[in-house]
Amino acid sequence: MRLTTKGRFAVTAMIDLALRQGKGPVTLSGISQRQAISLSYLEQLFGKLRRHEIVESIRGPGGGYSLARRADKVTVADIIIAVDEPLDATQCGGKENCHGADAASGVRCMTHELWATLNEKMVDYLDSVSLQDLVDQQKQKDAAQNVVHMHRNGNHAAL
Repeated sequence: MRLTTKGRFAVTAMIDLALRQGKGPVTLSGISQRQAISLSYLEQLFGKLRRHEIVESIRGPGGGYSLARRADKVTVADIIIAVDEPLDATQCGGKENCHGADAASGVRCMTHELWATLNEKMVDYLDSVSLQDLVDQQKQKDAAQNVVHMHRNGNHAAL
């Protein structure tokens, strides 16, 4: 089981948006350029995020998107669920008919409980990570890269 492009792009775009909060609406074209995600794909994702009240749109000149709630109140699970990303490691998609829809008995496979438990753990973990956590991590990475970059250029003031 893997997280698909839809989920990864949605989380990436939301980090980009959250990093720019307080500086006015963020355009999808800006996110598209910075993150190398197609504009039409972002439009689809942000339509779903808006319907789930994770982002809000501002129309007109100077418009774009902003967070509909604080970054510490949005979890990765919220984002992934909003864009219809399946979080299911079971073979049956949680329907408990692991041997196929036409199986007469509808019996679970021997590993169904294992994969169902993994699903619960994944959702619990993704629900424990806020967008603010990811923003803070990104800011720390950026700060560390700036220190290394300045040091390499002979400017020791940042150390």
